[in-house]
Amino acid sequence: MKIHQHMRTLAIGLSLALGTAAVVPMAMASQPGSMSMQKTVMVGGAAMYPSKNIVQNASNSKDHTTLVAAVKAAGLVDTLSGPGPFTVFAPTNEAFAALPAGTVDNLLKPENKATLTKILTYHVVAGKMTSADLEKAVMAGGGKAALKTVEGDSITVAKSGNAWTVTDDKGNVASITIADVMQSNGVIFVIDKVLMP
Repeated sequence: MKIHQHMRTLAIGLSLALGTAAVVPMAMASQPGSMSMQKTVMVGGAAMYPSKNIVQNASNSKDHTTLVAAVKAAGLVDTLSGPGPFTVFAPTNEAFAALPAGTVDNLLKPENKATLTKILTYHVVAGKMTSADLEKAVMAGGGKAALKTVEGDSITVAKSGNAWTVTDDKGNVASITIADVMQSNGVIFVIDKVLMP
């Protein structure tokens, strides 16, 4: 409860700093298997607009207030608002809440900025990869594809039936719940777990 209040306060501060811009995905509506392109998608109760950048859109998603607060604390707002392009695997608030108690509060402390930055950049791949690009890479890789992150390590994307997963270096598996959320500077894939390098 205390963590959520702290996150809410940080998110409000970030929202004020960024204005009312919001992140809106252009992907499959909640069928990860189809991963079909759409103009705008609802994420966290807000439309994600392809004309807005990653930070602007994410700031409007009620499901990503913790992520936005973390991006602000890590000093990555300017980077993720820049031209990119970037492919971002964006964990939801529930994904952050599932971490051990106190983890998020601890990561948001100024003395842990380097660790927080490492974790966040582990969720970012340079370049714009749509679900069609991921599908090609996975097929070429015989069912999975290793993607090098901005942090330097790799994540592994795989498809099983209609389900898409992202696996981190520690073996944790996240599901892609919303794909192809198009941004002016890249694309977002919403995931249900925090990845750890």
